[in-house]
Amino acid sequence: MGRPARRLLLFAGLFGWVVLSTVAVCLAETEDIPPQPPVQAAALHLIELKSGRVLFTKNAAQPLPPASLTKIMTAVVALNGASLYDEVRIDARAVHYRSSLKLRRGERFLLRDLLAAMLVTSANDACQAIAWHIGGTPARFVEKMNVHAKALGLTRTHFTNPCGFDAPGHVSTAEDLTTLTEAALQIPEFSMMVRTVEREIATVDGSRRIHLYSTNQLLLDPDVTGVKTGFTNKAGRCLIASMFKDGHQLLLVGLNVKDRWEQAPRLLRYGQAVMRTGQE
Repeated sequence: MGRPARRLLLFAGLFGWVVLSTVAVCLAETEDIPPQPPVQAAALHLIELKSGRVLFTKNAAQPLPPASLTKIMTAVVALNGASLYDEVRIDARAVHYRSSLKLRRGERFLLRDLLAAMLVTSANDACQAIAWHIGGTPARFVEKMNVHAKALGLTRTHFTNPCGFDAPGHVSTAEDLTTLTEAALQIPEFSMMVRTVEREIATVDGSRRIHLYSTNQLLLDPDVTGVKTGFTNKAGRCLIASMFKDGHQLLLVGLNVKDRWEQAPRLLRYGQAVMRTGQE
């Protein structure tokens, strides 16, 4: 066999090896890509925050009632508008709500403790007390919420109350809530509160203490770092969950999610698996 023929044979063999290796790698990578989990929800949005990569989305631009996920905006407005050490006197008009701590008219709490009650246990009386204190009235406080929503570019979001009660025109989207939560997590006090499993607060004079327990069952996972739950009859079960693992920070927003304590971990694990494969 002459030299040209040997070169041709060597080239053919090398080319074949490259092709087979490429196919093998592609097959291996394909096998590593996790299948998308089945979901039952009105809307979902799952992203990796550092890269901004969207990992899963469904009806994410559809305006829907956000229930107590609203309280994220309430917290942002409060944290930007007052000191954590403000003394808040409980207004009589703030105490008659479901999902409350049974706060009493005239009691005084530090704003930081009412924010914790609102974010950890989703207490509506704490939420209303904050709105009365900062806005003068809940209506004026809601104006601040909508101004802030506009500043963040939340084009499909509109609030009519600070707590997330069902009401005409009180809507947001999974995409908008993702943007809002990403901004909120940049505030250290907010980030700390939404990962709290339990905490005790007290009146300023120390006459009464209240133990708070989080409504977010996902916080039992040490990789989960928040954020907020919500429920109304119209909105269904809602959830915003953040997770930090292997250098990736995932944020999941779900509106009207069936079996959220089963679906949310499945979606977060799926997102982590996709990030590990590095696949588009």
